[in-house]
Amino acid sequence: MTELDASQIHHVIHQRQSIGQLTEPAPSAQQLNQAFQAALTAPDHHRLKPTRFFVIDTEQRAAFGEALVQALEDLGETDPNQLDRVKQHPFRAPLLVIAATHYQDHPKVPLFEQTLSTGAAIQNFLLSLQAQGFSTMWRTGAVIESTWLKQHLGLEARDLISGIIYVGTAAKSISPRAEVKIEDYVTQWPTR
Repeated sequence: MTELDASQIHHVIHQRQSIGQLTEPAPSAQQLNQAFQAALTAPDHHRLKPTRFFVIDTEQRAAFGEALVQALEDLGETDPNQLDRVKQHPFRAPLLVIAATHYQDHPKVPLFEQTLSTGAAIQNFLLSLQAQGFSTMWRTGAVIESTWLKQHLGLEARDLISGIIYVGTAAKSISPRAEVKIEDYVTQWPTR
């Protein structure tokens, strides 16, 4: 890797931020597949590939909104305002991607490592989309706990929905991220 390549990679990493207002265009199938390829290179002990992605395209957003309502009802929500609000969530972006961890039993790979692998996969996915000129928002919320939603996606009850990633083009620019003081978070070992 050349110094220029490293500089470009660091620029993409430092520029990535969650953007709440997303519009068209969404990534093409080829661009999305490139992001999934990047995602699936994440660290993965024993190559279990626990990460799963589910794509909700523009035409499926209304149906997914209905599924989110069912998921909230499954969790006991009855407030019509909350149900209507979650029904509209898919329209915040032209494309949504659900990320999940499908846990596998392995004597040398605890479940938390599989969760971390999915987190790394999501970060690679976000950075790949950022590098291609798109913006994202990684959201969670109560619906990810719904057993009904997990079953609807073909997951097991013990699996983890790691979030819903909203994907599109930023509707407006936002302020750059503030510089982080590294010394507040990094300590040289051994500590004193």
